[in-house]
Amino acid sequence: MYLSILILPFLGSVVTGLIGRKVGVTGSHIITITCLIFSSLFASVAFYEVGICGSPVSIKLISWIESENLNISWEFLFDSLTVSMFIPVLYISTLIHLFSVNYMSEDPHNQRFFSYLSLFTFFMLILVSGANYFVLFVGWEGIGVASYLLINFWWTRIQANKAAILAFTMNRVGDMGLSIGFLAIFALFGSLDYSTVFNLAPFMNETAITIIGLLLLTGAMAKSAQIPLHSWLPGSMEGPTPVSALIHAATLVTAGLYLLVRSSPILEYSPTALLVITLIGSTTAFVAALCGLVQNDIKRIIAFSTISQLGYMVLAVGLSKYDVSLFHVINHAFFKALLFLSAGSVIHSMADQQDIRRLGGLIKFLPFTYTIMLIGSLSLLATPWLTGFYSKDLIIELGYAQYGFSGLYAYILGSVTAGLTAFYSFRLISLTFLTYPNAKKIDYLNSHEASLSVIIPLSILAIFSILFGYVFSDLFVGMGSDFLQNSIYIKPDHITLIEAEFSLPIIIKLLPAIFSLLGSVVSIYLYNKTPEFLISLNDSKFNKIENYKNKEKKSILLANKIYTFLNSKFLFDIIYNKYFISKGLKLGYIISKFLDKGLIEMIGPYGLSNVFRKTGKNIAKLDTGVVTTYSLYICLGFLCLLFLVFSPMFLKNTLIVETERLFIIYFASLILIFNNSKQV
Repeated sequence: MYLSILILPFLGSVVTGLIGRKVGVTGSHIITITCLIFSSLFASVAFYEVGICGSPVSIKLISWIESENLNISWEFLFDSLTVSMFIPVLYISTLIHLFSVNYMSEDPHNQRFFSYLSLFTFFMLILVSGANYFVLFVGWEGIGVASYLLINFWWTRIQANKAAILAFTMNRVGDMGLSIGFLAIFALFGSLDYSTVFNLAPFMNETAITIIGLLLLTGAMAKSAQIPLHSWLPGSMEGPTPVSALIHAATLVTAGLYLLVRSSPILEYSPTALLVITLIGSTTAFVAALCGLVQNDIKRIIAFSTISQLGYMVLAVGLSKYDVSLFHVINHAFFKALLFLSAGSVIHSMADQQDIRRLGGLIKFLPFTYTIMLIGSLSLLATPWLTGFYSKDLIIELGYAQYGFSGLYAYILGSVTAGLTAFYSFRLISLTFLTYPNAKKIDYLNSHEASLSVIIPLSILAIFSILFGYVFSDLFVGMGSDFLQNSIYIKPDHITLIEAEFSLPIIIKLLPAIFSLLGSVVSIYLYNKTPEFLISLNDSKFNKIENYKNKEKKSILLANKIYTFLNSKFLFDIIYNKYFISKGLKLGYIISKFLDKGLIEMIGPYGLSNVFRKTGKNIAKLDTGVVTTYSLYICLGFLCLLFLVFSPMFLKNTLIVETERLFIIYFASLILIFNNSKQV
């Protein structure tokens, strides 16, 4: 049964991809969705057996690599952490497949699309179930390839090509760090198996553990879109909306978090690595929320929300709260998939319009979609008793409970980010559903709620977004819960859950909720009651900076500058293009011209062939056809031979090594004997 969870999505992908023309579009839908439904049912049984009943399973298939000390097997581990990741991956992937039946109905390449989706799911399952870092790396690279294929699914669009290449190349940077990290793990521990590495971690040098932790973080930063390797994720919105939901909810972006949570026994023994993780996660959450304030593409707003929530998960890892981070990964998967699919429903109904400034007034045309998106947004805001509340607020409180610099930094930025998240979430809802209609009349006349294959996934995800956190909070992060057992490790002096639950002042607990409420109210008021205020910011006299440089008075509108800066995503793309990409291309040109085509070719094949050809021509010139020249060659050769034979008698310090001298004598003798035998 456990291997069936992995194999069924792969079978669906292979059948749909290779014989899709034979089975047809409907057959492809039925095959892939059926395989995923059965896989989801098996995963639910595995969750009960392994997680709730406490009986982890390890399956070793075959030995893969055996080279001296390096022994790697195709081995899979089904423990509490693995089966917990199975639930969002398989449930959401199944619902996205069902949603795609209607959403991609007019696309001529349905079989290829469903094959890629199932392949993506298969590699994610391999990643979370591997029993060593090598099997994990197979799944890691697999989802990278599958994400490239899916983002670039509409390959005739230049922007989709650019986005796919950007995602692939930026993930290469993280994969390089991750590969070096795996090599460092093998060099230090002599193995890549989880059991061996984690048992030996307490006895290793802290500096070496820190280096390994930071290298693993590099891989997680690229996959989970943490600053500064985050700029690929908003661009990946160029793929179809189901792809965006799958990448940003359940699969690709959660891989980095899974790697960090799985490596908790290593990270726990490196305070430096935990500090860096906390700072990066907090900063990412805050910066992404600021960028999300000014985005106008409905999918990009939700994408920046994803980066911001990933920042919360990473900072929870930095605070040694791996169970809370995992719980937020699962909760976030449900309400983020809900947001993306409801956004896709809006786009599909409004003639593929994604700019929220050109929408508005849709509450009367799409009431069900509005309700669903409101549920997802409220869960994202950590509204009390919805799913997001049980993990997001707890992460912020745990930051304060650290009573240290990193914890306070995480608490302050986490609380402010909660307010910013509320602002841009209700900005999206206001401009899409509540404000004055700004789309074409024909788009409103043709708008309609989607079919049953869209309503069912949205309804199921809405139920999970409301109830999942309440039902499972005590199981995952409850006081004294032993659900995760040995899947994670937290040092005793890093446990602050009791402090966060019972000792914090009430204002500290309520501050994130207050900020969220304030952000929501301000957003609704500004965009529904006084939209002219936002326009007047550009003309306000309080808004000007006086610059007297070169004795010239210049007035720069601060609001415009701030808007441009945030809309440019903190200029990360410009910095990369100017200082990294262009310099890298120039360096590559120099290396190609002077090293590859210059030095290496001159020393290598091209140079050797030239040397042999010229040497052959020079030797050929010695063949003059004059008898006296040949007699001169014979005399010179005979003198050299005599010198070699009798040199030890006349020279005290022999210039030629004895072995080489004898070799030349024997070689000359063989030539003479060979010539004599031919003459006879």
